[in-house]
Amino acid sequence: MPGQLLVAHCGTGSSMSRHSGGTAIPYSAEYILPLRWTSDACLYELVTYLERLCSWIDVTVVDGSPDPLFEAHRAQFPPQVRHIRPGPSGAGNGKVAAVMTAIRLSDADRLVLADDDVRYTSKTLAAVVRCLDDADVVRPQNYFTPRPWHAQWDTSRSLLNRCFGHDFPGTLAVRREALLAAGGYEPVLFENLELIRTITAAGGRETRHPELLVARRPPTARHLLRQRVRQAYDDFAQPARLIAELALLPLLAATLKLPARPRVAVLVGLAGTAVAFAETGRRRDGGAAAFPAMASLYAPLWVMERAVCIWLALYLRSRGGVRYSGARIRVAAHSPAELRRRHHGKINRP
Repeated sequence: MPGQLLVAHCGTGSSMSRHSGGTAIPYSAEYILPLRWTSDACLYELVTYLERLCSWIDVTVVDGSPDPLFEAHRAQFPPQVRHIRPGPSGAGNGKVAAVMTAIRLSDADRLVLADDDVRYTSKTLAAVVRCLDDADVVRPQNYFTPRPWHAQWDTSRSLLNRCFGHDFPGTLAVRREALLAAGGYEPVLFENLELIRTITAAGGRETRHPELLVARRPPTARHLLRQRVRQAYDDFAQPARLIAELALLPLLAATLKLPARPRVAVLVGLAGTAVAFAETGRRRDGGAAAFPAMASLYAPLWVMERAVCIWLALYLRSRGGVRYSGARIRVAAHSPAELRRRHHGKINRP
């Protein structure tokens, strides 16, 4: 299975979670799942996953769904799940408030934070928890399964991220003590990047594991299309990437003004370069075990999509920010320099 390759690579802790059931979940750990649904179409599948999960690790679901759905979830979730409401979120990303609510209630030092579409196996869960032996925050790699066409389109984004750096998954592992010492993290749009930057700015250590492959259920095509501009907005937290993406549309516009033969040659060259970069990311760190080759061929389409969406995101920025879960958020994530000014020295690693 993809994602089971790292189980022995991140340390050799021997203290077991009381919910391990013979599975190699090291130490006392807790799984935190923030949830805010307006439809229960996927409830059965989530409940089935939680039933497996509860045999491996303590589970807390922080549920901000409307009252009727909250009560339906309470009735359907396994009895071992701690099912709670989030604390007050104020302005910004309510997911952060949900996560911090669970973290403050937890008595486990090792925490796995995961979106509702993330699907760990017992071995990938053991691996990510074990990686906290020498880190304060751990970043694994998500991959979609199953793989409809729109998931492969979005996968090309992950492949390009892997080629040029590191992808951002929908799950992290974090040491509770480190995050609380840093004072938590702010409810910005790109909340996982903010969490990582906050911990490292405070003196904590991040480790990246692109070879630790954790499954994720794809969104519907309609939901994915609604995410395009919001995902582009995340790049206001990464200025170099933002500038490069803003240059794409002018480059394409200039190319279209060329005579027919050189225009075709340039466009083919650009498309081929995007595919080559994506394929490099696919093959890096064992990614070919989880990412289909077809996803690399979607890279030119994703680049064209981002060339347009980043300008739409810029327009939203000028209007005060992007709407997300009923709130308008202007800040994608704070810069490392700003977070170092706020949090430097709060975490003292041995």
